[in-house]
Amino acid sequence: MLGAAGELDGDPKTVTHPVKFFEKGDRPLEIVTSRQWYIRNGGRDPELRAALLRRGAELTWYPPFMRQRYESWVEGLNGDWLISRQRYFGVPFPVWYPVDDDGQVDRDRPILPDEAALPVDPSSDAAPGYEADQRGRPGGFVGDPDVMDTWATSSLTPQIACGWEDDDDLFARTFPMDLRPQGPEIIRTWLFATVVRSHAEFDCLPWRAASINGWILDPDRKKMSKSKGNVVTPMAVLDEHGSDAVRYWAASARQGTDTALDPNQMKVGRRLATKILNVSRFVLSRLPDTPSGDSALSEALDRSMLGQLGGVVADATSDFEALDYARALERTERFFWRFCDDYVELVKSRAYRESGAAGADSAHLALARALDTLLVLFAPVLPFVTEEVWSWSHEGSVHTSAWPSSERLQSVSSGGDPLVLDVAAAVLGEVRKAKTAAQRSLRTDVDRVVVTDSPTRLAALADAVGDVRDAGRIAVVETAEASADVEPSVTVDLADA
Repeated sequence: MLGAAGELDGDPKTVTHPVKFFEKGDRPLEIVTSRQWYIRNGGRDPELRAALLRRGAELTWYPPFMRQRYESWVEGLNGDWLISRQRYFGVPFPVWYPVDDDGQVDRDRPILPDEAALPVDPSSDAAPGYEADQRGRPGGFVGDPDVMDTWATSSLTPQIACGWEDDDDLFARTFPMDLRPQGPEIIRTWLFATVVRSHAEFDCLPWRAASINGWILDPDRKKMSKSKGNVVTPMAVLDEHGSDAVRYWAASARQGTDTALDPNQMKVGRRLATKILNVSRFVLSRLPDTPSGDSALSEALDRSMLGQLGGVVADATSDFEALDYARALERTERFFWRFCDDYVELVKSRAYRESGAAGADSAHLALARALDTLLVLFAPVLPFVTEEVWSWSHEGSVHTSAWPSSERLQSVSSGGDPLVLDVAAAVLGEVRKAKTAAQRSLRTDVDRVVVTDSPTRLAALADAVGDVRDAGRIAVVETAEASADVEPSVTVDLADA
């Protein structure tokens, strides 16, 4: 027709170009222009884009580098947010349109419901001022056929959870929320969309902070996918290793960092839970029915241990407040193993009342305080084993008990020198090493130990030498100050076999 009309500049030429096909079919896609609903998101509005970037800067990010993903998304937007879908199921748009006398739909004069009437379904409810039998007829109305996209409704989760429009008192007390925990792949959708909605409706952030987790990868550090067939479901893992062990592995993963599914790490968690049970049995078996008061804490080694534990509490508390649960677990676990391997071994003799009542009372008080504190520190990660042990000596739940106070522990251990435990543990470690090297039992007697070290460390050792002597089965402990050209050392003379 164009050629017959003389409107062509040349002869038509055959061209080849790619055609998109439906992913799981053999039919080409056809682009059809249609009316859609949008929310302005800064993609075509520089001022709104700048405002949403400022919202991202106001938000506290855990970890902080995740903020860059948000900013990159906002800065790269080139269109508004399409929120309508042509599906059967979903939240409908509560809008109708009048139909003129010629049967044409007038979309320039939308009919909106009264807010008090919401929610409404325009596909079944009649428009205000019309009767149901006027649907689709000249002079009547039609309902908007679209439903909202998933993100258009889930972007209101903070408002809905806080009772928006339903409970004004609850909403006033809880919105904005404190924290949004979520995955990294939906920063551009769920997180950003929620910020957009709150900014538009309330001129504020929907929450003060966002915690972004990483991906769980398969054991080969590949992303789990149904199509790849490498998905690992939780139930078998929980059945094999137990809930505490799986939680230990999960809590060892840092925020924003991808983590492989690692059964070996779960075995470490299970071993930790077992150790908590065992050391708790020992500690509780030694404690008297009537606990001693704080004044009973008379021994330097006990004050040293509790003083160090107070520092762990302070650090772990700061870590939890910064949502760095992996670091809090790491600090607590490191101290716990030292508590078991060094302090408990050093104090056993006194705990068994082999050195008099005063020494025993001091040991019992320190053991009780340390065990309670460690159980509460571990409880967020190992809820079941800590609850079990807590029930052996306390009423109520460990999960409703007060968080330990570093100031309280520091006050009880006032004057305690952290170096006392460090030096005592170091000397005992050298004694054990000598017995192991000689392939002798750890219960082997030691004739003499000579410790050569700095005056400061020797003074700390002097405050705990009785505990070291008892724990190492040592007859004599001698000390010598190390000169500038002499390395600190521990010489161990084992008794004859």
